[in-house]
Amino acid sequence: MDQMYVDRKLAATSTDALASSAADEFERDLEPPLYAARRKIYPQSVKGPYRTIKWVVLFVTLGIYYGLPFIRWDRGPNAPGQAVLIDFPGRRFYFFFIEIWPQEIYYLTGLLVIAALVLFLMNALAGRIWCGYLCPQTVWTDLFLAVERLIEGDRRERMQSDAGPWTVQRVAEKVTKHFFWILIAWWTGGAWVLYFADAPTLTRELASGTAPTAAYLWIGILTVTTYVFAGHMREQVCIYMCPWPRIQAALTDEHALNVTYRYDRGEPRGSIKKNAQLRLEGQPAGDCIDCFQCVNVCPTGVDIRDGAQLGCIQCGLCIDACDTVMRKIGRPERLIAYDNELNLKRRIAGLPSFSRPIRARTALYAALIAVAGGMMIYTLATRHSMALNAIHDRNPLFVRLADGAIRNGYNLRVINKELETREFFLTVEGLPASVVEIVGLPLGGRRVIEVGPDQTREVRVLVSDYGFSPPASTPIMFHIMDAKTGERAQARDHFRAPQKD
Repeated sequence: MDQMYVDRKLAATSTDALASSAADEFERDLEPPLYAARRKIYPQSVKGPYRTIKWVVLFVTLGIYYGLPFIRWDRGPNAPGQAVLIDFPGRRFYFFFIEIWPQEIYYLTGLLVIAALVLFLMNALAGRIWCGYLCPQTVWTDLFLAVERLIEGDRRERMQSDAGPWTVQRVAEKVTKHFFWILIAWWTGGAWVLYFADAPTLTRELASGTAPTAAYLWIGILTVTTYVFAGHMREQVCIYMCPWPRIQAALTDEHALNVTYRYDRGEPRGSIKKNAQLRLEGQPAGDCIDCFQCVNVCPTGVDIRDGAQLGCIQCGLCIDACDTVMRKIGRPERLIAYDNELNLKRRIAGLPSFSRPIRARTALYAALIAVAGGMMIYTLATRHSMALNAIHDRNPLFVRLADGAIRNGYNLRVINKELETREFFLTVEGLPASVVEIVGLPLGGRRVIEVGPDQTREVRVLVSDYGFSPPASTPIMFHIMDAKTGERAQARDHFRAPQKD
């Protein structure tokens, strides 16, 4: 009896173990893998309004990028003639009529703030419109895909070629394609370095092999990165490397327009004949015929019918593809369109669709952009063509002279932002019984500081107080005045003296 009980117990335990093992295996099958091998994407060409917009953006942005360094701008003598130039040796940034000095780095901060706010506003209005149309990764990938289609053919031809054996034609096509890819990538890197030196001069130096080593190094780095990112990694950069898809999810709301499959119209899916028959019988039938054209044209291989996804860059090519199919089968266009989930639910409930582009979020972003932009424009319009900085000696803070006077030393930096040499008169305010000396100029003579065009000059200034009883710290003000125009600049500091008992 006991043996029979033991046998049944063992059998039950074995059955439970098998069931548990099967359940664990089923759960493991349901879990997504930690690593997924890349599935090569073969985007199909498509025609339509969104594809046209992408072509226009591609040609305009690349035209600006490649051509901007060669645009000239006459700033007069003693100034570079390149319209856009990042001049590291001269410590200047030139943008047409605007010249930014190192002390004005806050303008770069303002531009970055405005760029971030514009990105937030674009996301609040139309999702990842930046990713789909303006992102450099998208633009250069589009260009590389255009070259690939021109040489190897469209989706079907490329898939058949890759699935077939290596032939002379296939090798020739691959070599030609990669040659033009490398050529585009090389010119991309070459155009970038032209923003940091006079473009015509550097181009001649690059061609003759006499350019600086740093120029060749950066051209090589950018050539490799462009070739790898746009030619090989493509959608993987968007899905795995770029942080924006993960950030934008926290910045969107239910009113933001995104490329959306309107399942209220498309479901249930079926063939053309089947859905036509269902409509004749008065039964529900969707407009989607499972043609997969929306998937075939997607540069990241996304099926938009599965809803919002990390891989969707909102480029709108699936809209063009679907509209083409809808026209062929006689159904209304925009089965896939820029829409939002709120409108889908409203239509299912029998309510009309509506859009709210102006709401608290978008109004706030627009207001912040206007404020930041207005502040930058105001500071640019009212900034002075000269500046003065003063730095007090740290060790020692003061020196007692043989005649009992207290002397402080300062380093003054005078900045001349004009393109001509200027003379500045120096005065000091705050110490009535003081003597001011500019080292290198005769004592008692005119305190005039000459600064060359678009330059800075540092001078050593000694201030001696003969009041014999100054406080430990006295605020003083250095003033400079343009001898011709009367324009002024000032810098505040302190005159140090021994502590009084």
